[in-house]
Amino acid sequence: MTALTPPFSAAMALTSTRPGSYCATISQTWTIGPKVHGGTMLAVCGAAARAALGAHTGGLDAAVEPVSISASYLSAPNPGEVQLTTTVRKSGRRVSLVEVELAQGGRVAVHAVVTLAVPDDAAPLHAAGSTLADLSPTPDATAVEVSSSPMGAVMNLASACEIWADAASAKFANPESVDGTGDIHVRMWVRPRGEAPDALFALMAGDVSAPVTLNLGRFGWAPTIQLTTYLRALPVDGWLRVEASSTLVGQRWFEEDHLVLDEAGTVVVQSRQLAMVPEAGPA
Repeated sequence: MTALTPPFSAAMALTSTRPGSYCATISQTWTIGPKVHGGTMLAVCGAAARAALGAHTGGLDAAVEPVSISASYLSAPNPGEVQLTTTVRKSGRRVSLVEVELAQGGRVAVHAVVTLAVPDDAAPLHAAGSTLADLSPTPDATAVEVSSSPMGAVMNLASACEIWADAASAKFANPESVDGTGDIHVRMWVRPRGEAPDALFALMAGDVSAPVTLNLGRFGWAPTIQLTTYLRALPVDGWLRVEASSTLVGQRWFEEDHLVLDEAGTVVVQSRQLAMVPEAGPA
C-alpha cells in the first residue's frame, strides 16, 4: 500500500509545466472559510522560488532556503489547482532573488518577492527577550484545540495541522468571554500532521494565528493586503510556539506581527502584515 503524503507536503508539491512555471494543488483543508489560507500561499511561493533557482543554476545547495518573502495579495483563490510563474532576478553566491506570481484561472492572486540564502545556524550575537519564551514549549493542560473550538468551523487548516490555542490569550476560543477589551495578542502551538516542521511550514506558521482583532470582538474576515515573512533558522522537530500581536488597530487597517519559536526556544520566523479590520461590529 502506498503511504499517503502528509497534508503539508502535499500542498507544497510542485509539478513543472514549462521552464520557470509550476502548478500546485492546495486542498480545502488549507483554507480559512472558503478561501485559501494566505500563509500557505506564501509558503508555496517559496517552494516555487527554490525550485526555479535550482533549475536556473543547475542544482541548489540543500542549505539554501527562502529567508525572506514579501507577498502582496491581489485576490483570494478557491482551493484547487494554482499556477506559479517565476522569474529569477538574481543568482548570487550568497543571496539570490526570485519573483513569483501565483494565479488561478488566469487571475493573479499573489505577487511575491523571494530572497533565498542560508538561514542562521549558530547562536545569535544578540537576542532580545520575549514573553513567548515563557510559554510552555508544548501545549499545556489549559490549551484549547482549535479544531474543536468555535473557530474550527472557519480555520479548516486546523484539520491539516495540529493547532492549540493558549486559553489565557485566545479569547476568541470562548466567544462568550470576548467583550471588546481583550488583549491584542494571541499565543498558539502548531505542528504539521505526519511529518516534522521544515522551513516552508515555519514560514506558513508566520500567518497561522486567527486575526488578533477577534479578541476585540471583530469576527468578520480580515483580508491580508501585504505580508513579509523572515525565516531566521530551521526549526527542530516538534511544536512551534506562535505569538500574534498588534500595536495599532485602526478603523480600516491594522498591522499584525507573528513571532515563531521552536521547541528549543530558537526564533525561527518573524513576520509582519497589513490587513483590513473586519467590518462586523462586536458580537
